[in-house]
Amino acid sequence: MSHDKSVLEQLATTSQAQRERLFHIDFKLYFLGTVNRNDLVSRFGIKEAAASRDLSLYKDLASKNIEYDTKAKTYIQREGFTPLFEYSGSQTLAALLHGFGDDFVGTQKSIVTSEAPTQLNFPHLQNLAHITRAIHNKQALRIGYRSLSSGLSEREIVPFALVDNGLRWHVRGYDRAKNRFSDFVINRIENPCELPQSDVSEEESKDADIQWNRIVEMHIVPHPRLKHPKTIEAEYAMKEGMLKVQIRAAVAGYVLRHWNVDCSDKHQMSGPEFQLWLKNTQTLYGVENLAIAPGYQELQD
Repeated sequence: MSHDKSVLEQLATTSQAQRERLFHIDFKLYFLGTVNRNDLVSRFGIKEAAASRDLSLYKDLASKNIEYDTKAKTYIQREGFTPLFEYSGSQTLAALLHGFGDDFVGTQKSIVTSEAPTQLNFPHLQNLAHITRAIHNKQALRIGYRSLSSGLSEREIVPFALVDNGLRWHVRGYDRAKNRFSDFVINRIENPCELPQSDVSEEESKDADIQWNRIVEMHIVPHPRLKHPKTIEAEYAMKEGMLKVQIRAAVAGYVLRHWNVDCSDKHQMSGPEFQLWLKNTQTLYGVENLAIAPGYQELQD
């Protein structure tokens, strides 16, 4: 946070309820690029006049962050936006993905001691904000992207969804250079820039992504080599010894890898990590990202 000390002091004198509303304004501007009175009225149950006062106070505190778009009749983020509040990765993603946490001001404490050590990194929030604004406003992005095969290159993408593959965060979108839908690791993206004047065609939209819109039903069972399969049935709340999971084809490979599901048609995988087996391997026909699914090579033989 790089706002003047006087701004922070003035912010500290506001009530908790008003700070939460100011946080909501800041969050919407940062990650969606727009905010209006109705956002505050519907979220906090206040009158329009009170919402107007909150927006005016926010403008007084951070005049370089917000301006009114007379054509769209809404407040929008100004160039050079600097967040008025600090954000944690987990808080931000919880708000974006589950619709809560974006109105919380203060330090949240867990009720009991807890740890979540499996998250090695969170998306860079500044880049994430560009991506979520582009998704929300249906805009294209110009990005620098680092790939393992070609290093750093410039791309134009049309993002439409965030994806947590269990190991890292991706954005799903259309790659204009390769004329196909792809996944882009958020932390490999550099210097994203919205392209508001670039028209997005139907062929670049979410509705045209076959892998995203196709739903596959996976029948997952305890691995046949297990001595006590009932243990796995109980752990995963299986019904009649099977877990039926409906998943988008675009993320099927990630799910199978994350859960260590043996995808070979004759359950050849033998490591202790393979406690699950995909019984209906034929459901994966036509799924594109199976190179990362355990047993994929055996499936192809």
